[in-house]
Amino acid sequence: MAIAKAERLMNLALCLLNTGRPLSKRELRTSIEAYIEVTSEDAFNRTFERDKDDLRELGMVIETVESIDGEVGYLARRDRNQLPPLTLDAEEAAALGLVAKVWQQARLAGAASGALQKLRAAGIPLTEADQDRYSALEPRVPAGEAAFEPLMIACRDRRVVTFAYRKSNAASAGTRQVEPWALECWHGNWYLAGWDRGRGAERVFRLSRMVGNVRSRVGEFTAEVPDQIAVREQVARFAGEHATAQARIRLRAGAGYPLRARATRVTGRDTDWDDLEIPYGHGLDAWLAEFGPDVLVLEPAELRADVLERLRAVAKG
Repeated sequence: MAIAKAERLMNLALCLLNTGRPLSKRELRTSIEAYIEVTSEDAFNRTFERDKDDLRELGMVIETVESIDGEVGYLARRDRNQLPPLTLDAEEAAALGLVAKVWQQARLAGAASGALQKLRAAGIPLTEADQDRYSALEPRVPAGEAAFEPLMIACRDRRVVTFAYRKSNAASAGTRQVEPWALECWHGNWYLAGWDRGRGAERVFRLSRMVGNVRSRVGEFTAEVPDQIAVREQVARFAGEHATAQARIRLRAGAGYPLRARATRVTGRDTDWDDLEIPYGHGLDAWLAEFGPDVLVLEPAELRADVLERLRAVAKG
């Protein structure tokens, strides 16, 4: 289920559960943000009827009540929509605690902490002792880029975004208009996958190369959002992850640790340089160019030429 639809269903459920009297469709439309954005009355009616049916399929009991003036209202009585008591064992409680730690570097940290406090207030045993048993597991998902939060919201709300983007072989940034699909972290970096309107094709963008603010606006997507978005696979192809051969490079001592991690063989040449053999696939030239004067490509010749061409393009800019 898309994030935007899930949020809309949740908001509708909360409205119906927290009302003291039946609410009409008119009142619901002016109370739920996702419905306010629907400009057509027919489109709203179709969306509302689908949402109501989806909630009923999920097990929610929604009553239809006709008022004295003939207007139809809806409500969900709490006594008919109660879940059984929630219980967690020590392992499940510890898992929730670890999940809450994942977003420590993002603004989601407050929401995660608040969720744990609400569970504890409801009597769910989330003791520090249980979590300490698994203290060796300390997951971290870094989200320090300024673009992370606006892009996350744009992906959720299906909003078109515009941002300045600097490619690895370009001296200056260019403007991109993108229909965002998904964000994913790979090798410690965040990437956005989406439809690049200017190029009319699917593209992946590294958040650390975005310059300035990300602007978003409401508008229909022109390209269909895939059911499965393979962000890591696309990034891997452009990072040479899907290798077809081996390349030999010379790397300055103490530099290029990501390259060393990928190396199948490392030979110390002298105190200043090491020789490495690394997997060679599509996009490796762009990655090597990022290391600038710390890398010298020995072979193959075509990889060396591609890296030099990228570096010259940056120098000319």
